Amino acid sequence: MSEETYLILGGGGMIGAQVVHEIARHLQPRSVIICSRELSEVEETIAHCRREFSSVEFVGFGGDVFVRADWNTGPEDNRLTRSQLMASVESRAAMYDDVFHDFEAAYARSQLAQLILKHKPHVIVDSINTATAISYQDVYTASEIAKASFDALKHSMDNASNAALAEQSEVAQRDFEALLIQQSIPQLIRHVLIMQRAMTEAGTRLYLKIGTTGTGGMGLNIPYTHSEDKPSARLMTKTALGFAHTGLMFLMARTPEGPVVKELKPAAMVGYNDIARRVICERAKQGEPLHLFASRREELGDTLSLRDNADDYERLQPMRMVVVDTGENGLFTKCEFETITHIGQMEFITPEEIAHQAILEIRGSNTGHDVIAAVDGAVMAPTYRAGNLRHLALEQADALERQFASSGDSASVALGWLGPPELGKLLWEAHLLKTRFGSLQKVLTQPAEKLACEISSLLESDSNLRNTINSVGLPILSPDGKSLMRGPYIRIPEIPGTTSVSLTSENVDKWAAKGWVDLRPQNFERWRQRFATMSARPTGLDERGSAAVKREGYPHEDIRVGAVVAWIFNNEILGYRIK
Repeated sequence: MSEETYLILGGGGMIGAQVVHEIARHLQPRSVIICSRELSEVEETIAHCRREFSSVEFVGFGGDVFVRADWNTGPEDNRLTRSQLMASVESRAAMYDDVFHDFEAAYARSQLAQLILKHKPHVIVDSINTATAISYQDVYTASEIAKASFDALKHSMDNASNAALAEQSEVAQRDFEALLIQQSIPQLIRHVLIMQRAMTEAGTRLYLKIGTTGTGGMGLNIPYTHSEDKPSARLMTKTALGFAHTGLMFLMARTPEGPVVKELKPAAMVGYNDIARRVICERAKQGEPLHLFASRREELGDTLSLRDNADDYERLQPMRMVVVDTGENGLFTKCEFETITHIGQMEFITPEEIAHQAILEIRGSNTGHDVIAAVDGAVMAPTYRAGNLRHLALEQADALERQFASSGDSASVALGWLGPPELGKLLWEAHLLKTRFGSLQKVLTQPAEKLACEISSLLESDSNLRNTINSVGLPILSPDGKSLMRGPYIRIPEIPGTTSVSLTSENVDKWAAKGWVDLRPQNFERWRQRFATMSARPTGLDERGSAAVKREGYPHEDIRVGAVVAWIFNNEILGYRIK
């Protein structure tokens, strides 16, 4: 583990800074890249660590890893905040594209992806509170604003002038787009997919997430929120996102060729960072002090103003008090801290304890605190009984299919309801080869042109087979590539809201590979190559007996359609389970 590169996301925060310190102290890293939203936090952490660990290279990055890299360029003071990005028509459209549209384009623009690919870290420790960052964009308030805007738009349509209608239409469009962008789950999924892709390409060996329960270990009865009233839908959303993230990381851990994935999930309040006497600043206006105001008596009437003009009150000195700095959770007064950390309440855990467990997990120790390992050990795995029943179920389905073969029933191959589209295409092509040739060796004795001719003749002569394939949405591309046999609808290309597309040779190749039954010789040459690989027998002492049964092997002489396509998924598409 020495001489490795470490990337610490959220490295300027309370937990992240402690993780940086412990890595430098115990793991002899070559370099540590410290990433945080605020560059000042990064610089403070680096300055502190360089005094103690002069042999370690520390690299800093300040910016928002959830947005495009282009939006983190230039002086920090000139960068747009998220609210400013949401206010702009152009950047709002760009944010929508990055969440909902083409993944490849979003990946290329992603600050997170570029950061990982630039530094190629061996280990990433992610101490960003992702659940809070996403959930506290507040889809609930956005929903209310969007509804109010559309209500106002309807009113304008009924009563207002064209100019007022146009103005209200722009407001409604802005608020609706903001609502769509602020949805939590699409953002989280896109974030995890970008993270997984970048780590795989960079060769990262370990991803360690410092997660959250969202409630500091308390239940639905939690009496604390981030200043809003309870029960807090935003706080529950934070918990939902925290465990949705765990679920996605569980899938990440089971993805071939990716990093080892672990998560530590503190179930108590994390604190504290500092205790000091401070001038209290406005939460909504960073840096502006919160003043004391001279109070005044007001008689109760029919209405009550919740927010008067501050200039109508005598402004006194800035508010000062002793506070406990708990990092992301904010500043607590002495009494607030005493309450929330009391036994039976949220209690608390220190950043040093979390960082210590993180170091043990990086070293490979079994701390017992890895949530992904805990879920992995608790889920119910495939069973011996189900394996036996699978064989019986296939035999029963096969017998029933033979019984009604003369009744004009369609072959039970693929409806296309189980995706991806390649699945139906591959199943039907394998079925055609099985129907005409039966075994791998018989296919291998035929040149690709002969295979194309034979399968084409089979489909011409068997109208029920041809009609079934076409009726489930798979067109059949002729051997010369110049015509299609088709039904009333075609599954691929899949373009929402479009009923016609332009045909180019590139598109034909792409769509045929994706979801068309392809009778061209080049496709059957691909099948010949597959069957040659599948029929090759492994040799060597380590491959005798049960050791010879591997993912790369195909143990049958005949074409078993589902087994053949499963082999393709295991060995070409790499869609196999690793546990």
